Amino acid sequence: MIRLRKFVQAHRWVWAASAVVLLWVILAVISGRWSLASLSGIVLSASFLTCVSLGQMLVVTTGRGNIDLSIPGVLTQSAFLSLMVIKGQDGLIWLGVLAALGLGTGVGLINAALVIWLRIPAIIATLATGYILASAALLTNATSFGPRGVAPGLRWLASGRIGDIPVFALVTLAVVVAMAFLLGQTVFGRRLSAIGQNRSAARYAGVPVNRVLALAFVGSSVLAALTGMILGAYVGGAFLEIGQPYLLQSVAAVVLGGTLIAGGYGTALGTWFAAILLILLVTIMQILSLPRGTQDLVQGAVVILVLALAAHGGLRKERKPPAQDP
Repeated sequence: MIRLRKFVQAHRWVWAASAVVLLWVILAVISGRWSLASLSGIVLSASFLTCVSLGQMLVVTTGRGNIDLSIPGVLTQSAFLSLMVIKGQDGLIWLGVLAALGLGTGVGLINAALVIWLRIPAIIATLATGYILASAALLTNATSFGPRGVAPGLRWLASGRIGDIPVFALVTLAVVVAMAFLLGQTVFGRRLSAIGQNRSAARYAGVPVNRVLALAFVGSSVLAALTGMILGAYVGGAFLEIGQPYLLQSVAAVVLGGTLIAGGYGTALGTWFAAILLILLVTIMQILSLPRGTQDLVQGAVVILVLALAAHGGLRKERKPPAQDP
């Protein structure tokens, strides 16, 4: 029992993973399908949320209530921009990737500059950036692309399958593993956690705080931009509300997955499980034909329940952090 408790304390993603199993059983009972293949569509949908949420996780881990609210704007603008650049041709996919990377890097650096040098709270700075991007997408008056306007190779990456397994789900799993390695086995990951735990102590220890913060915001924007390009290919085009569902869901996936909202600890695996959890929850409610308002109410209740269970289970006994520099 003690070993189990210690394992749960060290692996905060256990709660999200347990909830996924429970909801999968409920879904299987409702739909009458018990095969793992029935999860493939849900895992694919969760893959887009996972990639966006992994970037959000980097920002949240830096602490001080940092949240990237520019994600929907980056995702939307990237979907428009990359599909316009690619023009439905496989030979131009590389150019679309560069466009998405450029957009994500630029927005991430702007967010970092607003937060680090102008000392604007991240939640306000990134929200303003997101509004600017949304307005830019509206002013460009870009048109939606039909299936023929999406490059075949990009469409295969977004919706193709190898057997019963979605290609993009495999790509996402590789990203999750890479992010887990980054957080747990690299100097950057240790520095990121140190900044979230106590920024003053990290600075005195020689951690390049501003550089790590900037990389976190850039990483969030780049992941959102690349996800926007692939999501645009998946739905067959780009439209103004394509990124809107990822505003709060990305934060919910991060917190439900076990990342500390106060900063200092992030878990890529937990974020992946939490994304699947959220998509499973929505799927069950849609099968039950629940009204949209009821769906939002249930999602909020589940978030509160999982967080309460995590706190009650003592997943991580925290001490009051020392006072931080202004």
